[in-house]
Amino acid sequence: MTRTFWGYKRSDGRVGIRNHVLILPASVCASDTTRIIANQVEGAVSFNHQLGCSQLGEDFEWTMNVVSGYAANPNVYGTIIVGLGCENHQARLVEKEIKKKTNKPLKVLIIQEEGGTLNTIAKATNIAREMVQEAVQLRREEFPVSELIVATECGGSDPTSGLAANPSIGELSDLVVAEGGTAVLSETTEFIGAEHILARRAKNKEVHDRLYEIIYRYEDHIDRNTGLSVREGNPSPGNKEGGLTTLEEKSLGCIHKGGTTTVNNIYDYGKMMNKGEGLVIMDTPGNDPSSVAGMIAGGAQVVFFSTGRGTPTGHPLAPVVKITGNRETWEIMKDNLDYNASPVIYGEKTMKQQGEELFSELIEVANGKLTKSEVFGYTETAIARAANFV
Repeated sequence: MTRTFWGYKRSDGRVGIRNHVLILPASVCASDTTRIIANQVEGAVSFNHQLGCSQLGEDFEWTMNVVSGYAANPNVYGTIIVGLGCENHQARLVEKEIKKKTNKPLKVLIIQEEGGTLNTIAKATNIAREMVQEAVQLRREEFPVSELIVATECGGSDPTSGLAANPSIGELSDLVVAEGGTAVLSETTEFIGAEHILARRAKNKEVHDRLYEIIYRYEDHIDRNTGLSVREGNPSPGNKEGGLTTLEEKSLGCIHKGGTTTVNNIYDYGKMMNKGEGLVIMDTPGNDPSSVAGMIAGGAQVVFFSTGRGTPTGHPLAPVVKITGNRETWEIMKDNLDYNASPVIYGEKTMKQQGEELFSELIEVANGKLTKSEVFGYTETAIARAANFV
C-alpha cells in the first residue's frame, strides 16, 4: 500500500510540507533589513546571510545556487528579494536565477532605489502580508511519499551514531526509496575511508568514478592549500571526546544513513535534485549548517539529523528532525531532540522497528508536526565557500 502525506502543491509542480513566505537577503548588506521585515509578518521567514558580496567565480556561483535554491524549495510559497543595490549578488541577478528554477510568486526591492531602509521595510512588509494572505488560502492535499526529498545529516557524532542513530536513518532511507521517494546522503569528508563500500553500490561506472572524484578533489584541495591532511582535523575534538578514534570509524558510521540501496546519482553542492530518484549523494562539506543548506537549496523538504553529543541545529525553511542513539544525551538534551534511537543498543527494539518509527515521524512532520528546532525557532544557516570547502 502506498503511504501518503498532506502537503501544498506549488505552481511549479513540486509539493511542500511547510508554507513559508521567504524574505530573501541578496547579500549580507540586506540581512538586518530582511530580519526586521520577517519579524513583523507572521508566516514570513528570513536568515542571516553573511555572503553575497566580494565573491567571484565558483564561490559566487555556489552562493547564488543556494539563495536561489532556497526560493525554489517546495516549502516556500513565494519570495521577496531584498538587495542593497551595489553588491556582487545583485537582487536582479538573484531574481533571474530563481526564475530559471521556479515560477512561484516573486518580488524584488532594492534599498538604494526605495529611498533607504525605512521605506524598504514599510513596502516589503505590506507585500509580505499580501503574500502570506495568498499562501494561507492554500489547503493541504494528499500526496504519495514519492514527492518527498529527504535529506540526512550527522553532527556531533559518537559511537552510538554509527551503532544506532545512523543505521535507523538508513532504514528510513530504504523505506523512502521503496516508496518511490528520494533520500540524500551528504558530507563528502565523511566518506573518506569508507568510499569503497559506497562505490560498490553505484548505479554505473559514471556514478562510481564521480564518487572517487569528489573525495580525491577534497583531499587534494586541503593538501595544496594547507599542507595538512583532512585526517588531522577529523574526527573533531567533540567526536574524540565522545569515543570516536579515527576518520575511518566515523565514516563507516556516517554512510549507514544511506541504507542499503543503489546510489543513483551524485549532485554538486546546492544543485536542484530530482524527486523519485531513490538514493543520491550531494557533494557537501562536513560542516553541518553548510551541508544542510546545500540539500535544502537542492529541494529537500525535510532533514533527518543524527547526533551523539547533541546539537540544536535547525533551518528557516525545512524541519530538522533530531535523532540520538545516546541514552545519556537523550536525557540531557531532550529539549533539542525528537527521537531516541538508543533502545536498539539495549535490545529493546530492532533496527527495523526504529526505521518504521522514523518513517511514521516523517509522515507526521510532513503533515505539519513541528520539530523541536522549529518550536525553538532555530534558523541558523551557512553557505559553503568554494575557496574553503571544509
